[in-house]
Amino acid sequence: MRDTRESRLLLVLLVAVAFALITVDIRGGERSPLAGARQAAAAAFGPVESGIATVVDPVGNAVGAVRDSGERHTRISALERENAALKAKLGSSDRNRNRAAELDRMLKTAGTGQYGIKGAQVIAIGAAQGFSWTVTIDAGSQDGIARDMTVLNGDGLVGRVTTVGRSTATVLLANDPDFTVGTRMEKTNEIGFATGQGGNSLRVQLLNGRAEVKKGDRLVTFGSSADKPFVPGVPVGQVVRVDPSNGDLTRSLQVRPFVGFSKLDVVGIVVQAPREDPRDTVLPTRPAKPKPTPTVTVTASPSASASPRS
Repeated sequence: MRDTRESRLLLVLLVAVAFALITVDIRGGERSPLAGARQAAAAAFGPVESGIATVVDPVGNAVGAVRDSGERHTRISALERENAALKAKLGSSDRNRNRAAELDRMLKTAGTGQYGIKGAQVIAIGAAQGFSWTVTIDAGSQDGIARDMTVLNGDGLVGRVTTVGRSTATVLLANDPDFTVGTRMEKTNEIGFATGQGGNSLRVQLLNGRAEVKKGDRLVTFGSSADKPFVPGVPVGQVVRVDPSNGDLTRSLQVRPFVGFSKLDVVGIVVQAPREDPRDTVLPTRPAKPKPTPTVTVTASPSASASPRS
């Protein structure tokens, strides 16, 4: 097409229509009039995204070591053996070693929390779903994935499943401004709600305005009714700032999430919740404080033999 005034006007019109459709879709959520079209697009383009990721990534089948881990922790030992064999195949590539390490951490997280998970790989990021913080994973309804399932990795809470196609699904990340999850403070059990801010921190409102909180305190998911969209006990983040209460009914905190949303690769979708709330057991072990090294001061005094002769 030649660069004419008419072609430019047509381009501007198409962009305006696209923005309008995106706005309607985001505000409509799951009741959006475009939900059917979005699901159809996921079904149509999902296999293409998944196929491209498989061709580009020579170790895309690594996730297969976890893909069938829907059973409870009785499968963890078998998965660890598969993962050990996988790491032997991956060789010395830095990327492959990082992927194997991520699988290791995720298996340990699932085993500690007794979460039944399906493994998946991130194959696309947000632009395909609009301007929200989302990723596309290469697992869908044929793998037992459904809406409102918790998504995690070896570090903690990643997000929740929002749209499901046959072979792919969309995950809304925990740092999205429309994302909210119930939280519980480690040890004190103070309950609150964490909301994404579109960056590298979450805003948490504790229901108790007089709650005693300090920098470094940690939070986990509180859990939802029937464990959807959130199972309990998944690590969320660590407090980096406590805002003054000023007599308010709630207490506001700034929390740094454990998950790095800009470097997601391998994730796990919780398809089976734990029988019991794991409480704080899934949180990483705090590093031991270094013990002070004792010091000894020696004072030397001159001996009598060292006195000068007359």
